[in-house]
Amino acid sequence: MTKNTADETKKTYTKQTYTKQGAAGSTAREGARVMGTVLVTSGTGKTGRRVAERLAALGVPVRAGSRAGSRAGGVPFDWQDESGWAAALDGTEAAYVAYYPDLAVPGAAGAMAAFGRVAAASGLRRVVLLSGRGEPQAAVAEEALCGACGDVELTVVRSAFFAQNFSEGALLDSVLGGELVFPAGSAAEPFLDIDDLADVVVAALTGDGHAGAVYELTGPRSLTFEEAAEELGRAAGRPVRYVPVSGPAYAEVLQGFGVSGPEAGFLAELFATLLDGHNSATTDDVKRVLGREAKDFTAFTREAARDGAWHG
Repeated sequence: MTKNTADETKKTYTKQTYTKQGAAGSTAREGARVMGTVLVTSGTGKTGRRVAERLAALGVPVRAGSRAGSRAGGVPFDWQDESGWAAALDGTEAAYVAYYPDLAVPGAAGAMAAFGRVAAASGLRRVVLLSGRGEPQAAVAEEALCGACGDVELTVVRSAFFAQNFSEGALLDSVLGGELVFPAGSAAEPFLDIDDLADVVVAALTGDGHAGAVYELTGPRSLTFEEAAEELGRAAGRPVRYVPVSGPAYAEVLQGFGVSGPEAGFLAELFATLLDGHNSATTDDVKRVLGREAKDFTAFTREAARDGAWHG
């Protein structure tokens, strides 16, 4: 996606509701509470692991899908190999869909359409899809899934930048090294704690009233990356400074860590698109779903420090 294309798409990008029409023209039903087996795709990832743990704590049978499959205590599920999807979905009632690497990548819309068809054929009743907030190409993938899954109830959860990217994700080494090199300029971002995301996903998977909803999840306040670096440094007990760089310069940094040229270029362009200020506003969707405020970034940093995230 070129910068001009992204800019033009963002001009018309609006929040939407996915209400599917059945064969007789009626809207997809709001079903009863889900207590049958739930497939969690990317079940060993940052979000999938948390969702699976919460479902299990509620007594909901969980099937964690991953490329490692049974070696990771779950079932085989690979977004690059459609042949295994039907088996992973067989006998399940709902699914949490977290597409890897990102819904904005080329081919994601096709994968979502294919998954929707397999999900509908399997008799799946409910899907909760993880998406990116303010990602025009991700919205295309959302629509592809919605159009293909028939009467399956669909809820879309669009997330702001994960706070945990600083503690267990791609930026952990940067925090440990004291320099947060990133192409965010001076834009502010309402960082979202993944625990809040997981709680919303589980509520949508197991409860009523979420079919067709699109939730845009953010933290309660927006911070620039410079402000975030200061808070991370205070919590970690070491200086952390933000070093803004251009998209191409960041792509070079990623290649230095072994990321392939095409993937590095895509990631740099994606971050530059997302972190240009259009996602800075906060929402109250976490509170709307859970009845409580979203976790503040300061609380996240203190908890992560307490749990030893930056002891390396």
